Amino acid sequence: MLAAQYLGKETFRLAERTPLRPGPGEVRLDVAYVGICGTDLHIKHGAMDGRVSIPAVLGHEMSGTVAAVGEGVSGWSRGDRVTVMPLDWCGQCPACTAGHQHVCQNLVFVGIDSDGAMQQAWVVPERLLVRLPPGLGLRAGALAEPLAVAVHDVRRGAVAGGDRVLVVGGGPIGLLIGCVAIAAGAEVVVSEPDRFRRSVAARLGLRTIDPAAGDPRTTLDPWTGGAGVDVAFEVSGSVAGLAAATHALRVRGRLVVVAIHNQPVPVDLFRVFWRELELIGARVYERGDFERAVALLAEDAVPATELISAVEPLERVAEAFEALESGMGVVKVLIDCGASR
Repeated sequence: MLAAQYLGKETFRLAERTPLRPGPGEVRLDVAYVGICGTDLHIKHGAMDGRVSIPAVLGHEMSGTVAAVGEGVSGWSRGDRVTVMPLDWCGQCPACTAGHQHVCQNLVFVGIDSDGAMQQAWVVPERLLVRLPPGLGLRAGALAEPLAVAVHDVRRGAVAGGDRVLVVGGGPIGLLIGCVAIAAGAEVVVSEPDRFRRSVAARLGLRTIDPAAGDPRTTLDPWTGGAGVDVAFEVSGSVAGLAAATHALRVRGRLVVVAIHNQPVPVDLFRVFWRELELIGARVYERGDFERAVALLAEDAVPATELISAVEPLERVAEAFEALESGMGVVKVLIDCGASR
């Protein structure tokens, strides 16, 4: 079977590997589709070579079918359609014992800290499997992981029906946050400078503003009656985006920091003090978030076809990364690993 291996900065190769037999408590999957995300791009550029074990098989957004089960596995059979929640926690650290396993202090993020799904056959622990319901296509199923991120973010922001929500950054996660917030009954505006991303947001039913066109408050103030939005999600990863999200909030509004800011950035703490704002971190997801994401996809609350811009075969993994990084008319790029054929 083929696997796409990352060998170091900008370098991939296809390697022939012998499919492993699943051990006790493990399942072997035939991989259908794998999504590429921003973290994968960081790895491609060598920014995480101190963390990944080279040669590395990347990929943590996936869908596939059960091919074989190991000893002691129950409830799963050959042909079952699944996705994988790629968080493997220790269960013993203070975070785990407090019930926050998803932010385990010894967390293994599968597809980053261990081999992932960019291969035709993949062995994973049974406990990581999440069932895909009948009628949900395997392409759409590959969006479950990034959608679970959005579900968790919206839940952390306590978004409720009637809330006015600002999403700063209209990349894949920002768009998914908008969709989940609408499903929760909120009204949503996405602030995004890229025209193509704004067009995708509009097709998803999201209102948009171009922050480069002027002060966003000229649009937001009439919408909120000058009070400010209830919840703002910072998904841009920029200093300007963080400032815009902070200043858009109403008194006692909630700022959810979703983007990864790798360097310390300024925060207007006077604004936080003056308006009694809540600053909330949101990282990955819990099991319930993942299951809710699958349900939203099955309900077509998130139209996957609008988000999947390109599909490339495993043999063209380098080109798939280049397509996503180009940003030219692209939201999500999937790699077809063959189980769908």
